[in-house]
This record gives sequence, structure tokens and C-alpha cells, in this order.
Amino acid sequence: MPHENLPDWERKPGVKGSLTPLSGSKYKMIDAHLHVVNFVQETPGYEILLRSMNKAGVEKAVIFGLPVVKQWAEFDREPPNYYLSNDSRCYYYQLTDILVYNFVNEMPTIEQNRFYPLLCGFNPTDKFAIRDVERTYNMFPGFWKGIGEVLLRHDDLTVFTYGEPPRANHKALIPIFEFAADRKLPVLIHQNVSSVSNPHYPIYLYELEEALRNHPNTVFVFAHCGISRRINVPFYYQMIERLLEQFPLLYMDISWIIFDEIICPSQVADKKWIELIEKHSERFCLGSDLVTRFERMGMELNRYDIFLDELSENARANVCYNTAEKIYGGKNE
Repeated sequence: MPHENLPDWERKPGVKGSLTPLSGSKYKMIDAHLHVVNFVQETPGYEILLRSMNKAGVEKAVIFGLPVVKQWAEFDREPPNYYLSNDSRCYYYQLTDILVYNFVNEMPTIEQNRFYPLLCGFNPTDKFAIRDVERTYNMFPGFWKGIGEVLLRHDDLTVFTYGEPPRANHKALIPIFEFAADRKLPVLIHQNVSSVSNPHYPIYLYELEEALRNHPNTVFVFAHCGISRRINVPFYYQMIERLLEQFPLLYMDISWIIFDEIICPSQVADKKWIELIEKHSERFCLGSDLVTRFERMGMELNRYDIFLDELSENARANVCYNTAEKIYGGKNE
């Protein structure tokens, strides 16, 4: 998730103090990571999203809800709108998928084809979860283009959410990953490689690797390349390169702080990451990771240009458009 509560001038690289929104990237793009509801399951509506996409030059978007909702606790005077708004808990919320379905189907038919919706409204620690996935998938046949964003290990959100910590190798996810493979549905997962209490060693990487090894026919998309707030494992690009070479159906999602803190710190593109993405460009896609706040789309995507400018034309086209189209653009069975 992006830095939801930061003011605009802190979100716009290179122009501190300016509140003028940017029009978007100079390159043809699919936004491959976009939440159309926030942490209290509200949305400003499709009209604002379409207007923002058109202004930012975004042709298509991969969209989904949020599998958890923030509780408005009795002791809080003001309602929260983000998982870090206060200390109240979060709980799993299956209705989010219905909200995504309605969001798409309320817009004109010609605009619906610009979206690849994913389902995510299930508890990844509940062995009944496969039942919920099957019900939602079959309720709207042909609508869903994948599963996700499945929120597993995720900085403070893990602690805030009721129940046991979700993880990529949880037994409840085994039938879901098999279901996805059978129907050729990609699975977008958020699985931090480490914890905020031990941020410099990938203590949770083995959980991801176990899921990847046990499900070689499932297409996985690794949200934010496995990073989150206050996590900075050394030689990160080497870890990502090894994963890509070891697991051929694994793809990487460049969004949120993986870009600002690892790939392009201080607005200077890391040459090692340029080499890595140039080598595996057909395995990388990128997105805004907006949690609604659609008016920020141009600003979020424009910041990638200082990195995209360094790539070859072919690699840039893959990262901006072709990879996402390959992952999510196939027809469901």
C-alpha cells in the first residue's frame, strides 16, 4: 500500500512544495496494481478513476478491493480510513469482491474492457477459504482475471488483523493455488520477505519459496518484490534475480516503496536494478498501488520515468505494458 497519509508535496519527487498534479508517465502503460476501495471499503467511483486514467495516459488497469476492513472501534472518536489511522484492528471482508464487481459493471460497457479485476475477499488462514473463492468465482463467470492482492506477511497490518499471521505456505492456500493453476488465474500476493523487528534478514523468504516449489504450475505475481515499510534486506536485487531464475512462473510487481527505497533511491536509478530488469523485463510489471485516491495516478506513475528512461525500448515496453497484458489479459477458462 502507498504512503496514504502523506501530503501531496511529499509524494511528488523532485518538486517539494508543489501541489500541481502530474499528467502521468510519457510511456504507454497498464497500471498493474490498483485498489478501487479503501480500508473502510469505500470508493470515490468509477467516473473519477476513468478521468484520472485518461489524464495519466493509462490504457488499462488491474484492479481489486481489499481483503480486510479497518474496524471503527468503540474507543475511537473519529472513523479511520487507513490501516495505520489508529490502533483498532482489521478483519477479513468478503463483500469487497462484490464491491469490485459492481464498480466495473456500473460503468459503460466499452470502458469495462479496460480493466482486469481480481478477487481477494477471503481469509487466507481459513481452510474454508477455497469454498469462498469458488463461490465468488462462479457467481460471476468470466469476470475475474486473477486472485489478489492476497495480503500475507505485511508489516503492521499483520499485527492489526484478527487471527493468526497469514503466510504464503499456509495449508489454507494450497487448494486456492491449485484452483488458480487449473483455471490459469494469476495470483498476486503480498508476502514480506522479513519482519519489521528483523528487517535485514529474509526470515520469511522460505515461506514464499515453499509455496513456489509446491505449486510449479501456478502463476504468481510478487507484489512490491516482497518489500514493505522498514524492511531493507541487503543485496535485494540478487535475491530477486535468484527467484526469477529458479521459478519460471514467478513475476515481479514494481509498486509502492520498492521503487523509492530500493530501485531508485534519492531519485537515482540503481544500475544493478537496471541490469536486472533489462535481463528479465518480460517478468516485471508496474503499478500505482493507489488505495482509491485516483487523482494521484499521474503523480504516482510519472515518478517511474526517471528509471524507465534508462531501459531499452523493448524492456520499457515490457515493464510498462506487455508483461501485465501477458499475465492478466488471457481469457479465463
